[in-house]
Amino acid sequence: MPILRILLVLLALASPALAQGGVRNAAVARESAQAFRVYVEGVSKKGGRPELTRPEVAALLGRVFDLDALSALPPAQASDIEWLLDWVDAANTVGKLFTRYGSKQESQPDFTALARNMTEYEDQYAVAMNFMIRALARQAVSSQLFLASLAPEQRTPVRERGFAGARSSAVEFIMAAICSAVQGSSKPANARLVATAIRDTSEVWADYFLPQDRARVIAGFSDLSRQVPDEKARTDIAAFIAALRAVNI
Repeated sequence: MPILRILLVLLALASPALAQGGVRNAAVARESAQAFRVYVEGVSKKGGRPELTRPEVAALLGRVFDLDALSALPPAQASDIEWLLDWVDAANTVGKLFTRYGSKQESQPDFTALARNMTEYEDQYAVAMNFMIRALARQAVSSQLFLASLAPEQRTPVRERGFAGARSSAVEFIMAAICSAVQGSSKPANARLVATAIRDTSEVWADYFLPQDRARVIAGFSDLSRQVPDEKARTDIAAFIAALRAVNI
């Protein structure tokens, strides 16, 4: 039974035998994501809908989007990149499982399913975005440190292209987060949660985004008074845009 499996996973993850730090956190997130997938697939077979507020399910989400664990880690290092990729991948997988639940086609967006899920699971989506923005910022710093640590002969074209692709992907993610979780939120508290995460990581993005991408983001959010209804969220996004402008002068 999916719920019994979840309880067993939670019990196993509480074991003190697991390693500490980022590696442990990523392993916990990965195992929790797998358990959540099993739960979602079980619900789907029964024709139901995931109950994300159910205590044992919420506990799984909490172990994936564990902001306290992320915040407690020491400053990012180049060697963090491997487990950060694992943790972010687990978080991304879980987010897709509940935002795309019930989609009729995997190859193309099912806007009916997305709209229903984004309404029903808006609180969980905001929590997920808050975590993802901060985790991706740490990953951005770690990847820059990793690239800087490589000898010239190790900076292969494949690695350079991969790094450039990651920088572009981060731009798309932040822009999508603003549109979906700040502009598109029906709850001011959720919009503020995500906007604060973007503001708090703005210096990372200002340094990480390529100049042309910074210019694109600035142009895309040029009318914040109309684009972001909530005043607090608007102030935070304005601070993010100001950080990009300061670098792009």
